[in-house]
Amino acid sequence: MAACQSYLFSYSVWCSRPRRVDNSCKMVMDHVKINGTTSIPASCSSVTGSENGRISVEQLRQNIPTTKQLRDPYRQAVMIEEDVGYRQKVVIRSYEVGPDKTATIGSILNLLQETALNHVWMSGLLGDGFGATHGMTRNDLIWVVSRMHLQIDHYPIWGEVLELDTWVGASGKNGMRRDWQLRSHNTGIVYARATSTWVMMNQKTRRLSKMPDEVRAEIGPWFIEKRAFEEDVPEKIEKLDDSAKYVTSNLKAKRGDLDMNHHVNNVKYVGWMLETIPEKFMEENQLTSIILEYRRECGNSDVVQSLADPDEVGIFNGVHQTCNDSPINGYSLPSEILRGNGLLNSIEGRELRYTHLLQTKGEHKSEEIVRGRTIWKKKLYKKPFPP
Repeated sequence: MAACQSYLFSYSVWCSRPRRVDNSCKMVMDHVKINGTTSIPASCSSVTGSENGRISVEQLRQNIPTTKQLRDPYRQAVMIEEDVGYRQKVVIRSYEVGPDKTATIGSILNLLQETALNHVWMSGLLGDGFGATHGMTRNDLIWVVSRMHLQIDHYPIWGEVLELDTWVGASGKNGMRRDWQLRSHNTGIVYARATSTWVMMNQKTRRLSKMPDEVRAEIGPWFIEKRAFEEDVPEKIEKLDDSAKYVTSNLKAKRGDLDMNHHVNNVKYVGWMLETIPEKFMEENQLTSIILEYRRECGNSDVVQSLADPDEVGIFNGVHQTCNDSPINGYSLPSEILRGNGLLNSIEGRELRYTHLLQTKGEHKSEEIVRGRTIWKKKLYKKPFPP
């Protein structure tokens, strides 16, 4: 057992009196001063003083598990699917909702990312990276998402308790699929589903890489065949050009928009996309599906342009029609109207679609960052929920 030692150093810290007493050191850690100099016993584990009087980040960070953990009481999480899947209980907080008191799309995407990283944390495979395994760290590899598809049936409200499941599977020879399912803790109703594809990139060269055998041996036992939803043949997302109806230029990431891999977080991309859509449309409609196809990473020095173009193919777009529709004045009416559902119900039930493109805007050429497709439906509630 290491001996208890004391070190003199100055630092600023907010501190309240802890209840726990280190029995081996027989000292109460309650004499820290604000902007003061004091003698503090080092932890009897691995925390020791340094020559310059500073405590390193590694000494302060929480120990990462090196073996599989079946439960995490701090995150209210457990392993599922024969101990290879992950389930976490989450609560929608006040800063995760918009004016209508429902969770924003950005908040939902952040929850997906957080539970994915927590899954790797509990697996015992987490190395010194953003979800990278030990083998990936040794090979200077990081994960990058190449495709994401999120479907939302219901938006959770402020204070609602949810359960979020996530698991992984194989995607070709060198990729990994990660799926999620978000549902109400009280009713079990599924609110959202998502699937994504991930590939590896060399952190130094910034080029895509094949999956090394040692990494495959690490993550292969965690792969299962379960899917959040079955996708049809992916619809090709056409590249937009300068003729797009809505364009927002001169977008630039801030330092706070970068993740641990030093590129712009994918949630920021979605924010840039949605900001280009007219505000009135956003107020009257609700996002039900988003597909993102990533082309290249974006850094804080890039100047970004966001393009959005609505699919305008007629008022009955998205309404099912049959060959028995009766023509009136040369036009055929959808079967929903003929069955008595009415014109208004048919219009409100249709899907509205937007195509998106984010690209860097240089002097001589533009480079694609991500293509996107969003699907919308009319909001059921245009006013916030009652307090």
